[in-house]
Formats: sequence, structure tokens, C-alpha cells
Amino acid sequence: MADSTPRDGERPTRPGILMGRPFGIPVYVSPTWFIVAIIITVMFEPTALRIVNRPESFLVAFTYAVLLYASVLVHELSHSVVARGFGLPVRAITLHILGGVSEIEREPRTPGREFAVAAAGPVLSLALGAGGFAVLHLVTLPPVGELLLEALTVANLIVGVFNLLPGLPLDGGRIVRAGVWKITGRQRTATVTAGWIGRGVAIAVLAFSAAMSVTGGNHWLTVLWGALVASFIWMGAGEAIRVAELRERIPLLNARTLARRAVRVPQDTPLAEAIRRAREARAGAIVVIEPDGAPIGIVNESAVNATPEHRRPWVDAATLTRTLDPGLILPADIAGEDLLAAIQRAPATEYLLVEPTGEMYGVLATEDVSRTVAKP
Repeated sequence: MADSTPRDGERPTRPGILMGRPFGIPVYVSPTWFIVAIIITVMFEPTALRIVNRPESFLVAFTYAVLLYASVLVHELSHSVVARGFGLPVRAITLHILGGVSEIEREPRTPGREFAVAAAGPVLSLALGAGGFAVLHLVTLPPVGELLLEALTVANLIVGVFNLLPGLPLDGGRIVRAGVWKITGRQRTATVTAGWIGRGVAIAVLAFSAAMSVTGGNHWLTVLWGALVASFIWMGAGEAIRVAELRERIPLLNARTLARRAVRVPQDTPLAEAIRRAREARAGAIVVIEPDGAPIGIVNESAVNATPEHRRPWVDAATLTRTLDPGLILPADIAGEDLLAAIQRAPATEYLLVEPTGEMYGVLATEDVSRTVAKP
């Protein structure tokens, strides 16, 4: 029902179970799904009880819960498959308490592609609802099959319509963003507009759930669920606005201008001596080198700060270094989106910057990049 762009490049610890890889896309089920499955089972069981006796009614109700999330999975797969068709990497799909999320690593580069990725989910959900409606009127099914298909038809129609609400982070909000982007030519303006509309949608959902609680049953459950959905929309809209504002500052990122001067020290140099040399040279980083002068690691600033001064003469600088894996060596001229992508691929606190000739230019600290992006 929404897409999510990861902020770091490390493989996250998945709070769930890997269920499979349709189209090569990992699908995880969050533990929160089991909470929802129990709630759906309990709420749907009285309906199933009209057709079958207990305990079979609970099995039918649980089957509905599973099929409902299968519909959500198909909805998310449609987003992901279209995104991959445009060359956008899809990290995973996660099913959770409020539905599902497709983790698409990059945003579409044109309004048309944004529209296509966003519209794919609701269109497929509405198509499933229409297909179910047709089958119900054209095919005679067993009572249990008819009950499940009828419930899934209604659910898919609701999911399709709900996701078309015109505010981020819902699919309808992304469609609005695509339209405003096309008209104005400014992606940031489009995102902020759709984000504020999303906040309005969140307020409307909360008000609607409160009104429904007055006229319908399960008052507290209606308000609780409405508040949960409204908070999800509000936070998603706010995050979209924040990210849009941050993206305006991405062009300011330039590794060469953000680089810290670095001093080179041999592996057996005491930490205290390495710090003295860095201060003397007015350098902001320390690089440990091999006897032939080749850099092998960057002294971690956090580890230095955590080492008491009285121990520094007895600790070699090399013991506080992180080995220079290939992903931690970046060209000095890297900038903008490329710089962020490089940091996402290999998360670290420091990176070694090198000239096209291979010579060391300096050290890039992640905190300097974050400070530049977050600067008002």
C-alpha cells in the first residue's frame, strides 16, 4: 500500500519471517501480522458460523485472514513488478499490521513512471474485486467458497478505493504527486503538496472513525483502528515532506569540499602520538598505513573518544581502525546522489577519499554529510 526507500545501505534485520521470493523479491511477514490474523479470525468467525459449525468456523475465518493478506501481497507485488520494469531495485516486501510495504530503493525519475508504479496496486485490487464480483454472479460455488469470495471481493474493493485517497503515503497521494510534478516540473513541490493533503486525509480518517463509532457497533475498536490508520498516514505524510526538503540539499553534497585532512601513521604508532601528529597538522582524521605507504584503515573517531587519555600511549592506533574494504574507498570527486548511494551501499563512519591517480586526498566522515543535509 506504500513504498519505502531505505535510508542506509546495510541489510536490515527483518522483524519477520521470510515466506518466499516471488519474481525474485523477498517477502517477509511481520510478527504483527499474527496479531491482525487473530483479530480478523475472531471478528469474521460469527459470519462463518452461519454456514459451518465450530470449530470449523474458526478455520474458515482464519482462511479469510490468510487470503486477505494474500490480496495485500498481490497489491504490493504489482507495485514492485512495475518498479522493476523501470529499472528500480526492490529490496523486499513486508506484510505487517496495517497491510504491506514495498521497499523500492529509488524513486521513479519521471512523473509518468511515478504514476504507473503508484497506480498499479489500486488498479489490481479493484480488478480483483471486479473479478470476484463477476465470479459470484456467474459461477455457483459451495457455501464456504461463496462466503470467502464475497468477503475478499468487498475487501479488495475497499483496499483499492482506500489506497486511492489523495494523500501521501497512500498510492493516491503518489498519483497526486505525479500530477503536480507533471504540471509544475518540481518534484519537491509535488511531494510537499501531496504530503499536506495526506495530513488532511489522516484527520478525515480519524473524524470518520469517530463518527462511525457513534452509529455502529464495536465503538472502541472502530476508534482504535481509525486512530492507528490515521497516525500511519500522518507520520508517513510528515516523513515524505521532511525527505523532500532534505533532497533539496543533496546537490550541496560534495566529498571533496566535505573532506577532512588526514595524517598517515604506521601501524605500530601509539594512539597518543597519532593524535599529536593530527593536531600538529590540523588534521581531522588519522589513516594507518603499511610499511610501503599503502593505507589499510581509518582510525575510528568514536573509538578514540572512548579511549581514556591515560591509556592512549599504550594503545596502537591500528587497534582502533576499520579495515578499508572496497566500499569504504571513494573517489574524491563523488557528489550528490552518487555520494549518498555509495554511503548507503557500505554504511560506515568514515571513508577514504582518493584522487583519480589513486593518491589519498582525505577522509570523509558520515557525520559531516549528515550535518550538511540536515542544515536548515
